[in-house]
Amino acid sequence: MHITRYTGLLTTAVLAALVFAMLATGCTGTGTVQGGATETDTVTDGFGRAVAVPSPPESVVCSGSGCLRYLVYLQNQDLAVGVDDIEKDGREIEGRPYALAYGAQFKDLPLIGEFRGKDDPEKILGIGPAVIFKTGSTGTAYGTSAAEADKLQEKTGIPVVAFPYGSLRNDAEQAEMYTGLRTMGEVLGKQERAEEVIAYIEATIADLEARTADIPESEQKTVYIGGVSSAGAHGIISTEPAYPPFAWVNAKNAATGLGTAHADVAKEALVDWNPGYIFIDVGTIQMESDGAIGELKSDPALQGLSAAKEGRVYGVLPYNFYSTNYETVLADAYFIGKTLYPDRFADIDPEEKADEIYTFFIGKPVFSDLNSQYRNLGFAEIPL
Repeated sequence: MHITRYTGLLTTAVLAALVFAMLATGCTGTGTVQGGATETDTVTDGFGRAVAVPSPPESVVCSGSGCLRYLVYLQNQDLAVGVDDIEKDGREIEGRPYALAYGAQFKDLPLIGEFRGKDDPEKILGIGPAVIFKTGSTGTAYGTSAAEADKLQEKTGIPVVAFPYGSLRNDAEQAEMYTGLRTMGEVLGKQERAEEVIAYIEATIADLEARTADIPESEQKTVYIGGVSSAGAHGIISTEPAYPPFAWVNAKNAATGLGTAHADVAKEALVDWNPGYIFIDVGTIQMESDGAIGELKSDPALQGLSAAKEGRVYGVLPYNFYSTNYETVLADAYFIGKTLYPDRFADIDPEEKADEIYTFFIGKPVFSDLNSQYRNLGFAEIPL
């Protein structure tokens, strides 16, 4: 990432020099030096926009699905001076580990607008953060763009640093995630922590893959993930054809070939596939009659599935909750690996491993608190 630094005391001459330098590098709409900072950096954000920001910023707000999560990953949650309404609304079931860890802190902060990036520029201007971070998932109704970032910056006069949120479903979305972390880290002076997070993800995936890499294709288990959360709870036909944990532990995803995005499959297809193992995103219990679990119990066609009849239905924690909770994706993968190939994961206690992962990402071991939100159905066989 390109970065140019300008330093100096807050004098008239230096302020003039800053303006000249900002114009020379093509920065737009950055306003004045805020919070008493004596340095201004020009960073290139995830959309290729050159943005001049105070260095380091003393306060920030995060707009869009998952943006605040990245701030927590970078251990700078105390810089947040405003939040969107999802952080302030009390909810019966909370599936975001960062919110379980720091929700009380965030709940008392001023409001910046509605969730999913529906900002209120006047509220943000009244709070007066030094920098606004803005993100969203590419290809969804909740994504963001350079144009939206420019518009918010023009309305507030506050630097807006924007980037796609990314995911771990494919190389392109993984690159988006890494760029987002590095961009935020560059602005905050947390480059080392950003690289630590990226290296941890890479090492964890490599460990998962290495444990099962030599399993012959004929011995790889056939699996299905149902009830996958996507902008809310869903039933048994809701799945992820590119569900990362299955790929990492060399399991055959029955829905492979249906793309990389969230998909709804025909119930008849699921019956025809008859996967050996079924995993259920336990976020489904927010639906009437426990969603996918209730369907497996009451639908005659689904009752005939071998996994249902023979007790091979298991719960995993939802990772799609206000965009991807990366720590939960990784934790789920160890439970799935242990379930499918216990000899390859003999040294792993999935719950202990989950808390190790949560502690690295958000600083607190929240597995028990998170699983209790879902009646402790995660990381367990689901009785039918």
